Amino acid sequence: MAKLNKKQQQIAEFRSMGEDALNDHIEAQSIHLKRLKFSHAINPIENPASIKLTRRSIAQMKTEQRKRDLGI
Repeated sequence: MAKLNKKQQQIAEFRSMGEDALNDHIEAQSIHLKRLKFSHAINPIENPASIKLTRRSIAQMKTEQRKRDLGI
C-alpha cells in the first residue's frame, strides 16, 4: 500500500471517526478558529497561516459529514 501524505492521513482520520466524534471535533475546531481570529485581531499571532489551516480542516470535516448525510 502506498504511503499517505499528511492531508490524506487527516481525511482518513475524519472518515474513521463516528458521527458524534466528528460533530464534537468540528465544534472544538470552530471554537479554536474563533479564538485564533480574536487573538490575531488583538495581537498578531506568530503563525497566521494556522488560521487558514484550521479553516480548511473544518471544511474537510464538514465535507465528510455531508457525504455521510447523502450516503456517498
